[in-house]
Amino acid sequence: MSTKVRIKPSDKITTLPKYAFAELDEWKEIERARGNDLIDLGIGNPDCPTPQPIVDAAIQSLQKPENHGYPCFKGKIEFRRAISKWMKDRYNVDIDPETEIQTLVGAKEGLANIAMAFTNPGDINIVPDPYYPVLSRGTWISSGEVHHVPLLKENNYLPDLKSIPEDVAQRAKIIFINYPNNPTAAVAPREFLEELVAYCKKYNILLCYDLAYGEVCFDGYRPLSIFSIEGAKDVAVEYHSFSKTFNMAGWRIGFVVGNAEYIQAIHDMKTNTDYGTCSIMQDAAIAALNVDYSYVQATMDNYARRRDFMVEGFRKLGWELDNTTATMYLWLKVPAGCDSKAWCKSVMEKTGVVFTPGKAFGDYSDGYFRASLVQPDEKLKEALIRLEKAGIRYN
Repeated sequence: MSTKVRIKPSDKITTLPKYAFAELDEWKEIERARGNDLIDLGIGNPDCPTPQPIVDAAIQSLQKPENHGYPCFKGKIEFRRAISKWMKDRYNVDIDPETEIQTLVGAKEGLANIAMAFTNPGDINIVPDPYYPVLSRGTWISSGEVHHVPLLKENNYLPDLKSIPEDVAQRAKIIFINYPNNPTAAVAPREFLEELVAYCKKYNILLCYDLAYGEVCFDGYRPLSIFSIEGAKDVAVEYHSFSKTFNMAGWRIGFVVGNAEYIQAIHDMKTNTDYGTCSIMQDAAIAALNVDYSYVQATMDNYARRRDFMVEGFRKLGWELDNTTATMYLWLKVPAGCDSKAWCKSVMEKTGVVFTPGKAFGDYSDGYFRASLVQPDEKLKEALIRLEKAGIRYN
């Protein structure tokens, strides 16, 4: 008779909270098994196709045998030069393609890797709440501690740096910042970014600036690169993603730019954990950075139209909210006295409309839910009709 063997995962895995979007997938699977027709406004997964010139570039690259082997760890120099030019054209900042760029298998991977590259057990990293989950989880996996700073509506969803205890600031290794913000859709003015850079210099903190939604903006709004702020390169790196800008979420490619010393540390981490970014994806990304901007503008016009429609629809159902100027999200309160997970699950069961509960983004976010503008117009219209018929209102 064989003895049953049980090999336990590490504490790093078993003590991590369940990943919210994995749990959301389980909810959806159960409802689909019950025959519920879902309209998924949960995960921010773009529903529009990747522009054809990008697809064509990938097909051409796939046919080249030299792209079938291991890629360069840092990324093709042609790709890094295209990134450098794009950063200059779009954000008017100078980035050295030789030393200040690291290609990524999506920004999420890069955000986790920088935490692992810089965090020792017991270190503190600062993360605003609500937050994109990986901003905290990379630290937890590294056996570090996270100090969460609440993002409050009355402060325009900007972290109050003065509220961070002095002992936390003294011990902090990294501060993670994401604007335009997922999930609140808030934007950061120059004055705040200047304050943030000065704060990081004062306390010797690495500033990780997640600009994944830098191109997802409307009504003439344009966000700043952190490197538009004088002295930022002394303390900062900045992350960019192809997922939202070019409808390339499934392609898994992104990049991080900034201080060469910090970029090298990310590079060193990646050399020990993966083999770099697929050469075919890099060629597609080069095409993306050079594509006629009308492709991107068409996507942003699409989101702006959806935003207008959904904001009006939620207002009719009792919610008070302003038009956003960036991201593909709306951040709304759950009805008074409701738990965000229980409320979102109840709405899905009653209507088939899927939202992400605020709890997915942190403990300070439980009074909210996120609606993603990632369904065709007719589906968004149907979602509002279902909510109205089911009596789902804010009161």
